[in-house]
Amino acid sequence: MISPVYGGSGQRRYALTESEHGHVWGVCDEVQGLFREPRRAVYELFDWASDGTDVRGWVGCRVWLVPEDRTLDPWLLEDAESLGRQGRSGALVLTGLDDYMGPPEGYRRPVRLHDGYRWLGSCREFARVLLDEQPAPSLVLRGLAPSDRLRRALATGTRRALDLDEAWLEIRDDHGAPLTDRLLRPKVRAWRPSSHGPALIDLELQDEVERPVPGYARPVWDRWLAGPPETAGAWTGLDTRQREAWLELVRERGCRLDRRSRPAGGVYELEGRHITDEPGLFLALGEAVNGPGGYFGGCVDALADCLRGGFGYTAPATLLWRNAATARDHLSHVLTANGTHYDLVALALEVLAEGRIRVVCE
Repeated sequence: MISPVYGGSGQRRYALTESEHGHVWGVCDEVQGLFREPRRAVYELFDWASDGTDVRGWVGCRVWLVPEDRTLDPWLLEDAESLGRQGRSGALVLTGLDDYMGPPEGYRRPVRLHDGYRWLGSCREFARVLLDEQPAPSLVLRGLAPSDRLRRALATGTRRALDLDEAWLEIRDDHGAPLTDRLLRPKVRAWRPSSHGPALIDLELQDEVERPVPGYARPVWDRWLAGPPETAGAWTGLDTRQREAWLELVRERGCRLDRRSRPAGGVYELEGRHITDEPGLFLALGEAVNGPGGYFGGCVDALADCLRGGFGYTAPATLLWRNAATARDHLSHVLTANGTHYDLVALALEVLAEGRIRVVCE
């Protein structure tokens, strides 16, 4: 587990920046509404038949609903949780994040479910539960040091002046290095003097963060906001859910770094004892090539992109993969979205070979 890290070195952690020209509207150290539970879709699965897996609690980072009608694509439910069997029908209830690109209206045929590693079960039919629409929580930038341009907009006070168009909420770690961001379309709802200090304001926006940070990911964020890890393997004690959160920050930070390619002929060492899931594979690869907290692809396609250059690697090179048997035991029989088995380790080795990395497995 990661110990929470709070506080910092006084760096301004957040900047609200206009997307078109890069104008900074203001900077602050606290944002209310970033860390909260996201809206979750709810599905009822009727006549649930398990494939031997007890589907309770957290189910998986990506759960695929594969329709019996193969002319339809599978539907994805991210960060899926099971509430167990509910009500008189005994339907299994799943919640998760979806993109509303679910089944056609009126679809009532069977589906099978898998989590990318194993089949979970099947149901006769399922339905998306329509929940009461809740008002969007406000996003409040507390202790904001506003730019002169923002001060003029607030003084004008018209609807047009208070519409800030499109902006990025840029997030930096305590050392001032870029970490990640969130895209907003902010309109000022209200503002008031802040208790954080003179000349500072609390700016309330009529917007919500599209990807808020849920509670399970908060320790991961706290660790990264304090700065990148100094030693490799800080992620190894995490479960798959938190490893996904760690990988997301590694990916977003890694794509912002300006890396110089190292000379060809390098030798990288990958410690594979903890590669028990897909995020673990790419976290270990990233650290093998780019050191603690390093990024070198978050999926097979991204790995191929990194091998083309710009991420610290110059072909050819050698990768010494220690304890490779662990990854083979866990990732050699995984599932595509439609449920076809494939060997993720073999596929990764193939992509590495195409990128002119010779892999020696030990």
